[in-house]
Amino acid sequence: MGPGLRRDDGVGTAMTSPLLIEHHDGVDWVTLNRPDSLNALDPSLIDALNVYFQGLQRNRDTRVVVLKGAGASFCAGLDLKHAMKRRAGQQEPPGVTESLDSQRRIADIVMLMRRCPQPIVALIQGAAAGGGFALALAADIRIAAKSARMNCAFIKLGLGGCDIGTSYFLPRLVGVSVASELILTGRFIGAERALAVGLVSELVEDAAALDAAAEPYVDAMMTASPVGLRLSKECLNMAVDAGSIEAVIAMEDRNQVLCSRSEDFGEGIRAFLEKRKPVYIRR
Repeated sequence: MGPGLRRDDGVGTAMTSPLLIEHHDGVDWVTLNRPDSLNALDPSLIDALNVYFQGLQRNRDTRVVVLKGAGASFCAGLDLKHAMKRRAGQQEPPGVTESLDSQRRIADIVMLMRRCPQPIVALIQGAAAGGGFALALAADIRIAAKSARMNCAFIKLGLGGCDIGTSYFLPRLVGVSVASELILTGRFIGAERALAVGLVSELVEDAAALDAAAEPYVDAMMTASPVGLRLSKECLNMAVDAGSIEAVIAMEDRNQVLCSRSEDFGEGIRAFLEKRKPVYIRR
């Protein structure tokens, strides 16, 4: 599975692993597991996320991913204490090439999240700041507890406000005006306003209710045919940046023809007529 990843097989737990993965009936429940640091992104967690999402590209067993954080927060962004300690131990500042490599290593995570064919549901409680906010934005669906507070922290740290895909995702989710406000000020957006502007799909009272709130979304997606679900995420990604309605229709036509030629289509029709849940063969 790669360094830093642990699948919970029910035999034991791996409290020191930065990323925990529990697989149940086609769903990966993925937990950022550095609660003492508010699940901040240190090199071990960054590497583990890259390895995990890269491994989803050809993974047919996992059909949906639920991403969440252990403890009180989703993810507080880059582990600044670790970064400052590392910087203090260096004789000279890192060169441009090394800095670009480090920067891209983090940005790779959100690109892999968008490229993977599995829909991703993010469960957000407490802080989702900086890089943690970027992870939430890169998910397909976001559900938040009322404790959730999200921000583009970068501009507050002497950096530019656009980082790790936030300037791509935010305007597409909430419009340019609200995106500009959040990126240029670094101010937090609370859970209720996030719901009002369409940043999250649902609010729950307590973080303990997030898993249960995710279940109806997961169940609905698991009822879809595996190929249909994957192609739907692909088409949505393409449509967001499409240059014309003709380009989008061409992609939709191609996907529907592919789906209609699969065995899943016949099973979907039979299940609909028989008023039951479809049973798709995993491939």
